[in-house]
Amino acid sequence: MHSLDSKGRLSIPARFKEVLQSRYSDTLFVTNRVKCLVAYPYEEWRKLEDRFLNSPLPPPEVEQYQRYFLASAVECKLDSHGRILIPAPLRDEVEIVKEVVVLGMLDHFEIWSKDKLEQEYKVVRERFDELHSAVSANAR
Repeated sequence: MHSLDSKGRLSIPARFKEVLQSRYSDTLFVTNRVKCLVAYPYEEWRKLEDRFLNSPLPPPEVEQYQRYFLASAVECKLDSHGRILIPAPLRDEVEIVKEVVVLGMLDHFEIWSKDKLEQEYKVVRERFDELHSAVSANAR
């Protein structure tokens, strides 16, 4: 568990900071994913942009997703103390006040309100077998 300071800055956890410093630049793109925030290293964000740019004309649902996801993206630079400032509109959107949980997700990480993550885990536990089947079918 981590806490935002009074200015809305998040200290990046040491293990994430090590990966960022060894493999990426000091720039993250933070955006909204309805229940949580996601933070992509600049280099991974560019790959995501390229996928959007190189895909054929998307259906309206994909355009809506892109609009929401991309429009709220904010460039955040790590400061000399390894912190990023999370803008108030992003914090407000996912109800992050002070206590947060930071989860690594391979090419990005998620920033969750502690309470919202507990709610999400409850839903996942209840649907675990169904979700496991979906993931297994997708992996083939």
